[in-house]
Amino acid sequence: MGEDKPDRSSPVPSAGMSSLRLALEILSSLILLSHSVKVFAAKWQSIRDKLEELNSSLIATENCEYSGQNTAVSGLASAILVTLNECYDLARRCVDLSYSGKLLMQSDLNVILTKLDRHVKDLSDMYAAGILTHGNALVVSKPGRGACRDDMRFYVRDLLTRMKVGDSGMKRQALVNLYEVVAEDEKYVKVMLEVDDVVNVLLNFLDSPDTEIQEESTKVVSVVAGFDSYKGVLTGAGAIAPLIRVLECGSDLAKEGSVRCLKKLTENSENSWSVSAHGGVTALLKLCTGVDCKKELVGPACGVLRNLIGIEEIKRFLIEEGAISMCIKLARSKDEALQMIAIEFLQTIAFGDELIREIVIRDGGIRTLIRVVDPKWSYSLKTREIALRAIESLCFSSTSAVKSLMNYGFVDQLMYYIRYGDVSVQELALKVAFRLSETSEEAKKAMGDAGFMPELVKFLNAKSFEVREMAAEALSGMVLLPKNRKRFVQDDRNIGLLLQLLDSEEERSGSKRFLLSILISLTSCNSVKRKIVNSGYMENLEKLAQADVSDAKRLVKKLSRNRFRLMLSGIWHS
Repeated sequence: MGEDKPDRSSPVPSAGMSSLRLALEILSSLILLSHSVKVFAAKWQSIRDKLEELNSSLIATENCEYSGQNTAVSGLASAILVTLNECYDLARRCVDLSYSGKLLMQSDLNVILTKLDRHVKDLSDMYAAGILTHGNALVVSKPGRGACRDDMRFYVRDLLTRMKVGDSGMKRQALVNLYEVVAEDEKYVKVMLEVDDVVNVLLNFLDSPDTEIQEESTKVVSVVAGFDSYKGVLTGAGAIAPLIRVLECGSDLAKEGSVRCLKKLTENSENSWSVSAHGGVTALLKLCTGVDCKKELVGPACGVLRNLIGIEEIKRFLIEEGAISMCIKLARSKDEALQMIAIEFLQTIAFGDELIREIVIRDGGIRTLIRVVDPKWSYSLKTREIALRAIESLCFSSTSAVKSLMNYGFVDQLMYYIRYGDVSVQELALKVAFRLSETSEEAKKAMGDAGFMPELVKFLNAKSFEVREMAAEALSGMVLLPKNRKRFVQDDRNIGLLLQLLDSEEERSGSKRFLLSILISLTSCNSVKRKIVNSGYMENLEKLAQADVSDAKRLVKKLSRNRFRLMLSGIWHS
């Protein structure tokens, strides 16, 4: 007893069966038989793909209104039956290995493939000419969860056929169903891209005059663009040009899908030139500056532009076209999502470029950022953090910018966040304060007047090493000013805390050098010298000096001079 073999005889027509129904019966049997063919595997795979496409086309045709009474349909169905019977004969001979020669069989297979392709095109032409219009049943049932790859592939092929040969309603429904499966399951994306012509059909739909078809196709393409491994398929098929045409003349929903897709594609800098070459930069700027610009479009459009500014020539073009003024305007928007995107764009475009930073400052960027940071206004924590980072990035390399910050009350705002801010914004404010303290004596004085030093002292005990070090370094710079030193030593606890921290093992490799620097600055005051000598921590300072810590040696030397020399033991040489 052997294994069951597929039926190799064509289905026999039953009484009253239409030629269209018979063609579908033969197709089903023929597709099954084709899987048994072991020779000319690649050629038979192409034939099977075309049979499946023809099958989907005929199913759609059978569901069309009045197809049974249509003489053109019945005539084409009769021609298809002839081709299918020829194909059946070839399949049987390939299974039985009963053909006379390989070259002749290859030629016959090429002929049959051409005929099948012609039939699919003929059906498509009938839809295009309005000879066929779809009825109620539009798509085959979607495979259930865990469906095998063949079922998924058949479903996608059926959708592709309907997109190719159906009328507008059928195309729209097929796109809706395709989006549904690719959005739910990545496996469908992979299967879809393996089916010939799907990407080309989708990209052609981007130029469709039918608004809904255009919108649905951008949604599907956007899903594909979300996978790094598939982006190259889209760009290789020429997706960027039609996507930009959608930006220029598509509906708002289609533009949203297109700009989201371009944002994903331009994460790869290789695609930036292509966007620019097809006029994408101008189209994106128009979206952001138009009278009727919508946040759903402006946000992702700014995101695309931000991806493009890695190309120097594109960045210069954006500046010439007023992108900086545009983003400063958007940063004043009432919509915080747009504000955040615009501020991040400004920060990115000005990074490492002093001339652009000056343009941002000149065009009112500082005042805009200060407004976002101002505690009087009700902005989200995330928006404030982004604004603080932008201030740190843009303002501290310019003396005029620092002066503008202080004139606009930034020091008091920063003090507010250090004193009352949530942990994340508090640490960010500390980092910005540290940067500010490095800029000028005027900044150090203003920070001292605003009460920064007591707050910085509190951070010396923070759990975070980075926070402790920033606080210590900022203090070491601030106490270089006599007025700030006087403020610092007024609180007796400050000297004791510095000495205590130096004595802890934890500080031996961290902010130790800044703590020592602060103490060295403070020893210009005799009362501080006495406090240190009488503190009980001198032995620790001597150990540090003996360990060749240069600042510790300097400190001990200063404490050893004049009338304090007799109070100390040991001889120090440098």
